[in-house]
Amino acid sequence: MSSSVSVPRLVIAAPSSGSGKTTVATGLMAAFAARGLAVSAHKVGPDYIDPGYHSLATGRVGRNLDAYLCGPELIGPLFAHGARGCDIAVVEGVMGLYDGAAGEGELASTAHVAKLLRAPVVLVVDASSQSRSVAALVHGFASWDPEVRVGGVILNKVASDRHEELLREALESAGVPVLGVLRRVAQVDTPSRHLGLVPVAERRGAAVEAVAAMAAQVAAGCDLGALEALARAAGPVPGGSAPWTPVSPAHHPTRSVEKRGTDVAAPGDTGNPVVAVAGGPAFTFSYAEHIELLAAAGADVVTFDPLRDEELPPGTRGLVIGGGFPEVYAAELSANEPLRKAVGELALSGAPVAAECAGLLYLCRELDGLPMCGVLDASARMSERLTLGYRDAVAVNDSSLAVAGTRMRGHEFHRTVVEPGAGAAPAWGVRAPARRVEGFVQQGVHASYLHTHWASQPGVARRFVERCRTS
Repeated sequence: MSSSVSVPRLVIAAPSSGSGKTTVATGLMAAFAARGLAVSAHKVGPDYIDPGYHSLATGRVGRNLDAYLCGPELIGPLFAHGARGCDIAVVEGVMGLYDGAAGEGELASTAHVAKLLRAPVVLVVDASSQSRSVAALVHGFASWDPEVRVGGVILNKVASDRHEELLREALESAGVPVLGVLRRVAQVDTPSRHLGLVPVAERRGAAVEAVAAMAAQVAAGCDLGALEALARAAGPVPGGSAPWTPVSPAHHPTRSVEKRGTDVAAPGDTGNPVVAVAGGPAFTFSYAEHIELLAAAGADVVTFDPLRDEELPPGTRGLVIGGGFPEVYAAELSANEPLRKAVGELALSGAPVAAECAGLLYLCRELDGLPMCGVLDASARMSERLTLGYRDAVAVNDSSLAVAGTRMRGHEFHRTVVEPGAGAAPAWGVRAPARRVEGFVQQGVHASYLHTHWASQPGVARRFVERCRTS
């Protein structure tokens, strides 16, 4: 069994959203890192924003664990892949402890992932409007599922020493130890907008300060020794599966780069196709495994910033544009006419282009009346309505990503509308919550609102890179 599968680990959960999970999880990661531990950071569910804060806290890539998108069987291997070589792992939960995919029971809930990892749970409780009732709440969460081990409680938003005394007294009867008490601290708050927290890439300096404040608060208010001991009490991950790897027997990893160095060959000089990946403040939504899969399939992966760069990376043979907030940066994206023209020319040449959500908007004719790349004969605009949820999808047409009939699970999360919602050749047929087709397949372009996790279908990356070689 790989030793990385037995890495000490904790899951930070809560009774509901807004209880303080992100503050505690991120602060705990940073506090452990300050002790000299190599910390592996994970987030339950499809959230792209929290892992950015986790990366600041740990100095390592933040990763997602989503049992709906990837399947329960990949949770252990993906965890082991991310935690390889680390001293401890902290997993931030999603929503309330037992909240999962709608209509799917425990699937993709924090509790489900904790059970799959056999990891002890620390429950973060917003104690701001209760005293003795906290014991009933904690007892209920700790006893609801005997396979979920709630190993301790961190009380958040405690008002005073007297309030803390009442809470501790009540919890003595619940049999769950109090591992920390946090008071409300204004500077720990992080700004939000229509899709959640503002991403790290948009507020780098302020984000660093916020993470430092979280770390200080957690270090001062929590028993780090007891939390580390609880993490070390976790045994091997069930199943003893080996860590996930992006490498298949026929494909060997090359590298991914952010900028050209003077002592290495330029991207593409190796003979590998260059795949440009959009980054920067406007396109922050990406799973770490996607770049790893592209590199393992034989691509030289180069990131670029559509807000700043006026050209695609030299030798670009394929383009990946993930999610983010193009609506916030619509004016700047539109003003970068040279890059918009370059993207349009690349797509017109038949080169593979994979665009998800924000990428879809960027490829449209216009966004909120501002010119975009014009690759798709569609118009995008902001909407008051939030579209949110998991989707079960099937590829309707052959594309640079998948052959028709390929099943994948996805996630939608946006406040925008694209009209029309599907092209003459749609990308996906969605089965739930309502049957429909959506997205666009056009020459080498695959554009859709669906966020997918390629680890569930690694052939997607291999197919994309092979198309880059031959297009």
